[in-house]
Amino acid sequence: MARAIWTGVVTFGLVTVPVGLYTAVEDHTLHFHQLQRGTSDRIRNRRVNERTGKEVDAADIVKGYEVEEGRYVIVEPDELDEIAPGRSQTIDITDFVDLDRIEPAYFDHTYYIAPRGKEYTKVYELLRAALAEADKVGIATFVMRGRQYLTALRAEDKVMILQTLHWADEVRDPGRELPELPELPVARAGRGKELQMALQLVDALSGDWKPGKYHDTYQEKVRELVKAKAEGQEIAAAQGPPQATNVIDLMKVLEGSIEAARSGREAHEAGKTGKAGKAATRTSPPKKAGAASARARDRGTTGKRELQRLSKAELYQQASEQDVPGRSKMSREELIDALAHSGRRRGKTAA
Repeated sequence: MARAIWTGVVTFGLVTVPVGLYTAVEDHTLHFHQLQRGTSDRIRNRRVNERTGKEVDAADIVKGYEVEEGRYVIVEPDELDEIAPGRSQTIDITDFVDLDRIEPAYFDHTYYIAPRGKEYTKVYELLRAALAEADKVGIATFVMRGRQYLTALRAEDKVMILQTLHWADEVRDPGRELPELPELPVARAGRGKELQMALQLVDALSGDWKPGKYHDTYQEKVRELVKAKAEGQEIAAAQGPPQATNVIDLMKVLEGSIEAARSGREAHEAGKTGKAGKAATRTSPPKKAGAASARARDRGTTGKRELQRLSKAELYQQASEQDVPGRSKMSREELIDALAHSGRRRGKTAA
């Protein structure tokens, strides 16, 4: 069972719910120790007094801000807590905004938020459901470990997510920091036939988000390297990066990329069809669809047209009532498909 790294309350309006903050991710990086070359002796980092060279105990270390050369203002930990009374225990929601209005550069770390006791689950679920139905995120601030954080609270299935955000003055302006961005008006590659080819390539490579499909191949190579060296073996060096695409060959490269992507998708679909065919031969042939199933199909088609008239919040409400799994992560189109499928399934059951 995970332990909370911070405890306090979430407030929105006059509503308060006690919560705990939990780490949402863990590091899978292979970690190395530092050794002196030619030995198995570990290297240690020690806190040493710069003037005397003697090691200093952690309890004797304080924070100091240099106001001028050689002169410091000393600040104790309890003094930092005193200047923000209550803020160290409160996540105070002040605004609700659309998630897609927050630029990706602002997002930092992700945490889970959970109620601190069964008696607080109703208020917790009220906030989570409101965020989900409104399709909004709550903007809040709180203090943890001597730092104030700007955060976004968002709803997922059965849980709320807190993502820390960078402050506005911490995010660099790409127009000033990056010298080689395209200048306006948009360059030739940003329109015309080349753009259409690029869009075809995007379409050919498009699919559902399946995080388990992706894995850290570099860490796998690191583990292979360690294992091979431990067994006295050699490991082949990886290939270098591909050469940059020549603008003259851009159309040819795009055409080749589209063909390769489509060929890969067709092979994947053929593999799935083959598996489905083998499974079908092991089952009895289906019965002919009667009038009841035809009516169910008609209801499904009509229902989908009606669903397309609804807003995403209205679609999410229906998905919640029908307990559609994974609804909080679905786009509007995915909600429509899931609700239409759910309606057809209920129609067949009734028939």
